[in-house]
Amino acid sequence: ELAHAARRDPLEFRRSLLRSHPRYRAVLELAGQKAGWGKPLPAGLARGVALHESFGSIVAQVAEVSLVDGRPRVHRVVCAIDCGSVVNPQIVAQQVEGSVIFGLTAALYGEITFAQGRVEQLNFPQYEMLRMAESPRIETHIVASGEPPGGVGEPATPPIAPAVANALFALTGRRLRSLPLRLS
Repeated sequence: ELAHAARRDPLEFRRSLLRSHPRYRAVLELAGQKAGWGKPLPAGLARGVALHESFGSIVAQVAEVSLVDGRPRVHRVVCAIDCGSVVNPQIVAQQVEGSVIFGLTAALYGEITFAQGRVEQLNFPQYEMLRMAESPRIETHIVASGEPPGGVGEPATPPIAPAVANALFALTGRRLRSLPLRLS
């Protein structure tokens, strides 16, 4: 929202705030570069970006989003992670992919409802989740780092909802500030 108020590109605005934080900046720049930030997208598609740090790891994500029948549809997520020293890059990628799917479920569907004082979602059959057919293409890029190992199981979950919400703002001009992300 600050980048929009300053009439600045969202990624460039964040970069300018990270001048004295090279690890964060490197992660953000890698995600932006691999996502093709600044290059035009087809009509009806928009990008959003978010950056997050937890469990000793830094994650940046760029989400490409459209609207299908008035609902958000995430087509691609480009994720860059600096999780320190990496032993097995494939496991890092798998953990990031799972975290993105988990986070998208919360962002797009994560709602517990009540009727007559009781929870309606008693188990997974009643709890809507992201399906394989809805899953975006997820690209994971690992920043080479000599830092001590950080977490890879959870750090990619928190930035996905803000990245999608920022893409929806770029697409619709509406700010969504609660989950699940709904335009109606």
